[in-house]
Amino acid sequence: MTQAPPIPPTEPPATGAPDQPDLPDLSEGWGEQRSRLKKDLRRLDVLFFLICTLVGLDTIGSVAAQGPQGITWMAILALVFFLPYGLLVAELGSAFPVQGGPYVWTRLAFGRLVAGVNQLLYWISNPVWVGGSLCIIALTTWEEFFTPLPGFWKYAAGLVFIWGGALAVVQSVRIGKWVPIAGAVARIVLLGFFLVSVVVFAAEHGVHALPAGEFVPTYVGFVGLVPVLIFNYVGFELPSSAAEEMTNPRRDIPLSILRSGLASVVLYGGPILGILFVLPAKEIGSLGGFIDACKAVFTVYGGSVAADGTVTLTGLGSVFGGVAAAGLIIGLLTSGVTWAMGAHRAQAVACADGAGPAWLGKISEKHGTPVRVNLLSAVLGSILFVVALNLTDGNGEKYFAAGLGLTICTTFISYVITFPSLAVLRRKYPDTPRPYAVPGGRLGTWIVSALATGLVAFTVVVLIWPGFGVGWFGSAGNAADSLPASFAGERAQYTLSQVVPLLLFVGIGLVFYAMGAKTRRRVGE
Repeated sequence: MTQAPPIPPTEPPATGAPDQPDLPDLSEGWGEQRSRLKKDLRRLDVLFFLICTLVGLDTIGSVAAQGPQGITWMAILALVFFLPYGLLVAELGSAFPVQGGPYVWTRLAFGRLVAGVNQLLYWISNPVWVGGSLCIIALTTWEEFFTPLPGFWKYAAGLVFIWGGALAVVQSVRIGKWVPIAGAVARIVLLGFFLVSVVVFAAEHGVHALPAGEFVPTYVGFVGLVPVLIFNYVGFELPSSAAEEMTNPRRDIPLSILRSGLASVVLYGGPILGILFVLPAKEIGSLGGFIDACKAVFTVYGGSVAADGTVTLTGLGSVFGGVAAAGLIIGLLTSGVTWAMGAHRAQAVACADGAGPAWLGKISEKHGTPVRVNLLSAVLGSILFVVALNLTDGNGEKYFAAGLGLTICTTFISYVITFPSLAVLRRKYPDTPRPYAVPGGRLGTWIVSALATGLVAFTVVVLIWPGFGVGWFGSAGNAADSLPASFAGERAQYTLSQVVPLLLFVGIGLVFYAMGAKTRRRVGE
């Protein structure tokens, strides 16, 4: 049986020499690349990294569009998904603090083939996200607050957004870590100022009443909300992809998960309530909900709302609107960059280990980052952006719905494989030191794994077939109403927009694995 790199008490040695002979060996393909990593991530850096990862500004409007019950489901899922998921990653990240995080956990549990295809799905969801929903919200924000982007200029602006992020991702961790720090600060300032403005707006104009009955959770609401709410809650595993660039991953990962988890619940819940207080529920769109709410509340500093709901900002209101728009665009960009910093590192480890082409597993000697994976992601994001914008004829809402759905679906399919690793690794490697362990022994481990895995699996079904279960057995509701508004009456078109790319991604994962055959032969498998 092959041997493994050590699972170190604080820092992994540069050589990757094994001390646990029953673990797979990553040192042959990864040892040379490991020596190029730079250990510059401290506890506060990891905390900001997670805040920037968890608090995504692209889904706030989608949750608010479902009305007050979105707050109720947010609280419920915080208990039955967010908490178990955090416990799961805290144990895996502190017990196996090796570069590549989720890829390594899945590799230890299920082998290289499963882990390689799974990692491809996890990685490729990032260019889909950046070139899809993040890019379209950034462009919509620019057009709402600054100037229209007709024809060529929309394509140019989108490519600047994608490649600006790519430039940030390729930088060394010493420089690159300032991107999530800036993103976390931008979120805190933007969302905090928005909430203060909501209070001022309420004092001057009053707010929309939110009847208690609208907070009552329904199955229809759950089906509509579960994808975006759980997507809001994921990202805990990303710092583990850079575990060997941390000064003390065993200590910092669990603590950062706890603190960032509490912060993200507050930073999500407050703005969603603010949107509901400011805008009538029927006027909240999944794409522009947060943007429209910002414009409305900033009229307290200068501007007006016409009878038809059109908002005009003037004077100081216009200034604050522009600053908030810039903060939102920065927040969107840093979301993509932060996810890329984790997902790309894990993909490089997979390729160096023989689950993908070896040339993609190279770490830059100058930057200490997987530059080739980063650039390939930017190319894929650019292609997706241009193709999708043409296929939807510039329809931002349709582009947003398909892009966000595909991003979440691709990411969550990978989680369906990764999350069960917790229970499997408890059984396979019971003697591995666990600075933090899920409480409750074997039963607690199975409960946590089942809750996290079951909810993401259900979300995948709901994303591929919106309205799954609605109207069954005489229950209320119509499944067709759960389709994104931009795909009303077009179920087949929406389903194909999810299924066809997913099948393509799985095929790419198998091709990548075949391209890693030379590496696998070299390590003597």
